[in-house]
Amino acid sequence: QVQLVESGGGLVQAGGSLRLSCAASGTIFSINAMDWYRQAPGNERELVATITSGGTTNYADSVKGRFTISRDNANNTVYLQMNSLNPGDTAVYYCHSPRVITTGRTRYFEVWGQGTLVTVSS
Repeated sequence: QVQLVESGGGLVQAGGSLRLSCAASGTIFSINAMDWYRQAPGNERELVATITSGGTTNYADSVKGRFTISRDNANNTVYLQMNSLNPGDTAVYYCHSPRVITTGRTRYFEVWGQGTLVTVSS
């Protein structure tokens, strides 16, 4: 069984910072890309940032220059450093991986975490 577990959400004032973490649990052999998505009330889930296993990153235009995605492959963890937060960043943030392979070579596709709430007050 493979799980993604997010942490680090909370309430922050506009202009502040938060760092989200997502740890993959299970007997992991490899994880390709890891992503952060977010979903605000009444909105569709949107891709915020992506990082490949090799470290290549991509960001949504709305967070470029403010958010930084990084990963620790040895510990199967991905991070999202969020700076200069504004109320528009308020959402549930989800960790995602398109594919996770266990040491037993079982492949899990479209693995999602349970989400962590980020609330930015004005």
